[in-house]
Order: sequence, then C-alpha cells, then structure tokens
Amino acid sequence: MSVVKSLETHELKPGFGSEIARVDLARASDAELAEVVSEFHRVGAIVLRGQSLSPEQFRRFGQAFGELEGHTLNDFTLPDHPEIYVLSNRVEDGRPVGAHNDGIGWHTDLNYTAEPVMCTMLYAVTVPPEGSDTLIADQCAAYAALPGERQEELAKLKQIHSFEYLAGNRTEGRKVIPPEVLRANPDVIHPLVRTHPADRRKALWISSMTPGFVGWSTAESTPVIDELIEWVTQDRFVYRHKWQVGDVLVWDNRCSLHTGTLFDDTKYIREMHRMWVKGDRPY
Repeated sequence: MSVVKSLETHELKPGFGSEIARVDLARASDAELAEVVSEFHRVGAIVLRGQSLSPEQFRRFGQAFGELEGHTLNDFTLPDHPEIYVLSNRVEDGRPVGAHNDGIGWHTDLNYTAEPVMCTMLYAVTVPPEGSDTLIADQCAAYAALPGERQEELAKLKQIHSFEYLAGNRTEGRKVIPPEVLRANPDVIHPLVRTHPADRRKALWISSMTPGFVGWSTAESTPVIDELIEWVTQDRFVYRHKWQVGDVLVWDNRCSLHTGTLFDDTKYIREMHRMWVKGDRPY
C-alpha cells in the first residue's frame, strides 16, 4: 500500500497499475479527480471499485483526463451522451442495445487514426459471474525486457495501421462497415516503438491486426508480428481484471495492449459503458 498525496493505492501487479481506494467518483472534488488523473499518468492503468455513476457523472470523470473522443461507429452511443458507447449482449424488443464482443483480440483503441486515443475507460453496469475478464499488457515492461540489440532493430520499424484491414479480419464482433466510414479512416503509419510523452519511457507499440510493416509484405510481417504479440502478452507483463459491478477501469493506450475475453453469452448478460479521451500523434 502507498499514499500518493491523499490517495490510497495498491499495485495491480508489480510495477504496473493502481487500485485506488476510498474515492467516490460521483462526489469527488475537482482536486480529487486531478490526483486520480495524476496517478493514471504515473502507473499506466487504474481501477476504482464500487462506483455508482450516472452518465453525467461518468462523463465528468472522463473530462478530468482531457477532451473526450468521439466513436468511429455511433450505432450504440447513449441517447444525449454521444461520448458514451455501450458494450452489451442484451437485446430489447428484438434489437441489441450495445456492441457485443467488440474488444476481443490484442489491440490498442483507435490505433488506425493519426492521433490514437490517450486512454480508454470502462464502467461496469452488469457483469457475468464468470468470464469476460479484461487483460492489459504493459508494453513498457515488455520493451525494457528485450535485449538492447533487439530494441535497436525494432526501433527502426514503422507499422501500417488500417481500419479496413481490422474490420475485414476480426473474428469476434464483426460487422458491416459503411463505405463512408472506411473512406473517413484511411491507413496511417506509426512507429513500432513509441515514446510516452509524460516521462519519455519507451513502449513496444505492436498491433496484431494490421497489413504489416512499412517496406515489408504482409507475408513477411505476420510472423514477426505474431512473435512480438507472443512476447508482450506473456503472463509476467499482463494484468487480468476480474470485473465487479461498479468497477471503473482506465488504461493508457500509449503504453499498453488490451483484450477482452469471452463468456457464456447464452446464459449471462454483460454491459459496460466506454469512453475515450483524445490523444496525440505517436513518436
């Protein structure tokens, strides 16, 4: 246990993340929220349990981190709260209320944009009693554990990030993407080794769903990408979050990968509210 200013925190895993105790986000002052944000920047991921938040209160929390980001698809945003996207397998009147299995597979959010989101935040509304964990891989620790020679090799590579490729190759949560959305999200190129703007620590910012590296064919890129994904998602680099109703989980997309896990959606309902905060261009 440690205390950062007035915060009581516990590491999520050695050297990564914090669970922040005794903060009621619905009633937190601006000063308290600023401390929560500061802890997030320091550790890469934060958890606050036992929260009860209206959409307005969740939105206020997100705005403490910066300007909220819109969504590539707006099919399941909350009425009157377009910044909040619903993830759910619940069906009402024959229609789904949220996107189901939307985050399965190791990735970072909005990596296919010129300025990917800084952070993702999820608020647990309904949680299955088993399954549906969220895994976060610490890419700074994964990069630091590489031999220096390998770090230098990887630092020379740039990766193509493609929404069209992602949409066409995902196995879970696949959906038809309108042509105008594809046109609005052309391919972008980002460095494979990313520098965190807060303290210049390096992260191995690999993506599993891309055409490959600049100057390489997809066939040449795929085995290297697979090798790196296997490296960065070793248990020693991964935090597994087991959800409880009222959890708020925030992770830093600039220095991590994440994935959801499956659950028995024939027996259980899962519902989350998701927000994104704008980021900057990777360098």
